[in-house]
Amino acid sequence: MPIQCDIVTQERMVFSGQVDAVNLPGSEGRMGILPHHSPLLTTLDFGEVIVRVNGVEEYFAIGGGFVEIQPDHVTILADSAEQADEIDLDRAERARQQAEEIMRTGVKDDPDRIAAVRASLMRAEARVNVGRRRRRSAATGRRTEMGE
Repeated sequence: MPIQCDIVTQERMVFSGQVDAVNLPGSEGRMGILPHHSPLLTTLDFGEVIVRVNGVEEYFAIGGGFVEIQPDHVTILADSAEQADEIDLDRAERARQQAEEIMRTGVKDDPDRIAAVRASLMRAEARVNVGRRRRRSAATGRRTEMGE
C-alpha cells in the first residue's frame, strides 16, 4: 500500500505522487517513512530527499523546511527543492565554490551575512550531491537501494 508524498515550495509543486517509501534529512538525522507511519511534524535540514516508487528511486535536493507526516500522507514544505534532473551540476559546483571562497576570506562581524553564506553553501552542497548521484546512477544504468 503506497503513501502520498508531496514536495512543495512557495513557488511550485515539485513532486506529487503515490510512493512506497520516503527518506529525508530531518534536523535530528535521516528519517525513513513508510505507509502507516505515526503522525509527526518536524523541521528539515539541507540535503537529499529520496522517494521510491515501484523499486525506482527519485532524488531531490532540498534546502530546509518542514515535513508533516500522517499515516497516509507525507507533505514536505521545503524552503527550496529541485528534482535531480533539474540540477545544473556545473552551476551548482560554481555556487558551492563561491560560497566556500566567501567563507574562507571571511565575513566581517555580520551574523546575518554569515548565516546567509552558510545557507548558500549548504544548499549548493545538497544540489551537487544530488546531481552527482543522478550522474552516477545514469552512468551505471542501475537502480539504487534506498539510502545508499
